[in-house]
Amino acid sequence: MVPYRVIIADDHPHARQAIIELLEEDSHFTIVGQAKNGKEAIQLCEEHLPDLLIIDIEMPYLDGLEATKIIKEKFPFIKVIILSVSDNVGDLFTAIQYGAQGYLLKNMDPDDWLQYLHSIVDGTNAATRDMAGKLLYQFRERDLQNTPVISSLTPREKEILLLVSEGLTNKQIAEALFIAENTVKNHIKNLLEKLRLENRVQLASYVVKYLAK
Repeated sequence: MVPYRVIIADDHPHARQAIIELLEEDSHFTIVGQAKNGKEAIQLCEEHLPDLLIIDIEMPYLDGLEATKIIKEKFPFIKVIILSVSDNVGDLFTAIQYGAQGYLLKNMDPDDWLQYLHSIVDGTNAATRDMAGKLLYQFRERDLQNTPVISSLTPREKEILLLVSEGLTNKQIAEALFIAENTVKNHIKNLLEKLRLENRVQLASYVVKYLAK
């Protein structure tokens, strides 16, 4: 297969080199550019039109989130992974709002890095169980106390709502939660009725709206 073309954006040269060394061990990826700030990342994306951009969240001149917003508006086909040392849920939801496909922590195990990147570029799974767990915890702690409609959801419905917001299909949700696909469909139907929404896109937007506050 043709390798996925990757641009790496991080203001720390050692961090960029560490990512390069990791990806060079995998024949599915090839590095086509490096950037040390958000502006350079945008320029390189315009020049190379990569399959994947891995971009640090905190950089000078233009941070990773703002650069992601601009890049996704210009080149929606480029898949973007936000890179951070923090698992801040607010940053994650801002990244989702701006169009990013994923969120990687710098302290994750290298094998987990590669598995996650493959899941993003292959379109097989847009979320990790650990991150879903963090989101569910945040969901409970931040919003359920103040949002009567959401507090009416069952624990399973809340979990499925979060996984829908991460872009998982019914089949992927069923596999992640070890339940039948028809059960997932029924839960989603109930979610739409309880939240007075019409489709999955609105469900995902609903999560972003209430957790990004």
